[in-house]
Amino acid sequence: MKAGTQTLGFALVEKDPQEINHTWKVIPGTVSVTNVAVAGPLSVTGSGDTPSRRRIFVCNARASADEVPCAKQILSTLARRAFRGPVTDSELETLLGFYQRGRNSGSFESGIQLAIQRLLVSPRFVFRFEEEPDGLAAGATYRIGALELASRLSFFLWSSIPDDELLGLATSGMLGDAKVLEQQTVRMLKDPRASALVKNFAGQWLYLREVKSAPGPVNGDLRQAFQRETEMLFESILREDRSVLDLLNADYTFVNERLARHYGIPNIYGSHFRRVLLKDPARRGLLGQGSLLLVTSVADRTSPVARGKWILENLLGTAAPVPPPNVPALEESASKSEPRTVRQQMEIHRKNAVCASCHKIMDPMGLSLENFDLVGRWRASDQGAPIDASGELVDGTKLNGPESLRNALLGRSDMFVTTMTEKLMTYGVGRGMHYYDMPAVRSIVHRASANGDRFSELVLGVVQSAPFQMRMKVSATGGE
Repeated sequence: MKAGTQTLGFALVEKDPQEINHTWKVIPGTVSVTNVAVAGPLSVTGSGDTPSRRRIFVCNARASADEVPCAKQILSTLARRAFRGPVTDSELETLLGFYQRGRNSGSFESGIQLAIQRLLVSPRFVFRFEEEPDGLAAGATYRIGALELASRLSFFLWSSIPDDELLGLATSGMLGDAKVLEQQTVRMLKDPRASALVKNFAGQWLYLREVKSAPGPVNGDLRQAFQRETEMLFESILREDRSVLDLLNADYTFVNERLARHYGIPNIYGSHFRRVLLKDPARRGLLGQGSLLLVTSVADRTSPVARGKWILENLLGTAAPVPPPNVPALEESASKSEPRTVRQQMEIHRKNAVCASCHKIMDPMGLSLENFDLVGRWRASDQGAPIDASGELVDGTKLNGPESLRNALLGRSDMFVTTMTEKLMTYGVGRGMHYYDMPAVRSIVHRASANGDRFSELVLGVVQSAPFQMRMKVSATGGE
């Protein structure tokens, strides 16, 4: 097997016990592969040839006289990218000093290795510094420099450092031009590295990072499928530049055989994911996906309160009421012979007047999803009683099942787009939103609405906004 990323598949093939060599012990029951280890290389000769080595060694020192000039070229190239900007003479001399120490005790490559170790602990690499102009009073606002803007943009869209094209435009000052900035944003969104938005932004916003550890009777394969389904839905909206409202109303999803069987979707075979058209309207968008339904359940049952709270805060941008102290838990069944549904337990719980005021806001949304069990399977009954998914929002909107809830959210689409814009802005600038940021948020939402609420419109709006391009000095020592 050659070096590099590989896709490997492993399985246990069922055989007649009589055909198995007598040295194997036949274990009854379910047997599966729990882990696989790949060892190697076993006999190393030479330094090898990998993509990372080719990126580092941009020149070859074929003679001793070539070593220092080549080391300078290698380290200046690496440092420019690591520091996300021009490298000073003193910074390069520091790196060359470490190179020389490594070279004196070993080979040319040993010297480069020690210099790279020093580079990776440099404060300019580890931290993103944004220099502050001299003489600013506390409360003054200022525009960040072109290099700082390039870093903000690349870490926002790629979760990584700027590439050479972006750095070159920033160094020349051209990135400050609004048209150039827009072109670069569009270019970077089309780059495969923009998938970082899926893993990091969507993973954070939609709680996808919690799928693996959320309590519930779900094996690892299905958890992984839940997460991948939602990631692929989000990525399709990013790549195809679709309306962000499709996160709520997409008539398609992505499944493999395991997930399709869980959802009851027929004729899907194999472990690879593929796009399928949804015939069941209850499954459309995020509300019908196992990832959301699992992370908003508890270990042994659904949690309409958690589901309602998640929708309220993450889709509508409204803080859930803070529960008062000493709130009693849901009252379980008094007798196993008379089990109570989750709805019945909640009705008893809401008889407490202190509890009722909060629950009337969240519960109707959560109860409208009660046909989905704690792992996202469709069900018609709970504890032998038919599911009652009806309810009423505080404004009088009637609910009865996932489709009605989705329509209610789409009827408040401006709230959803505003919430997503705030989440993107928070992710992009690395701080929470304040009252003085809201005019910029409203402007982005208004412009996006006029352009079909496309994903790129929200991203461009964030990048072109004052919160993204400017900072405020809030103290005599600097900072924001």
